[in-house]
Amino acid sequence: MPKFVEMDEYVTLQSQLEETGGPVVLINRFSVAPEEADLLQKAWAADAQVMRRQPGFISAQLHRGIGGSGEFLNYAVWESVADFKRAFFHPEFRAGLKDYPPSTVASPHLFAKVAVPGVCVA
Repeated sequence: MPKFVEMDEYVTLQSQLEETGGPVVLINRFSVAPEEADLLQKAWAADAQVMRRQPGFISAQLHRGIGGSGEFLNYAVWESVADFKRAFFHPEFRAGLKDYPPSTVASPHLFAKVAVPGVCVA
């Protein structure tokens, strides 16, 4: 099971799960010993299959640091906070957490797109 560490020292994932609205983007940083990277990818792929079947799931993408890095970044889009919360506490997803390698540290956090004039839209 991954060790969960908050990405934001001021706002916890648990407090974010009490919010409403959407869409939201889950950013989850995974740190793992490089020799366990294949095990992390296998566990993440299984979890992604569970999440894909949940209401409100839009998309997901896993990224890995280059050069043999053990750093991974998961970017997943959900229709709403409520949809993500339901999926995050789904028994099938929770059961799969045991399959992550022992060195795994996960830092999930929810985000909303921000409009920056002349650069990007919300």
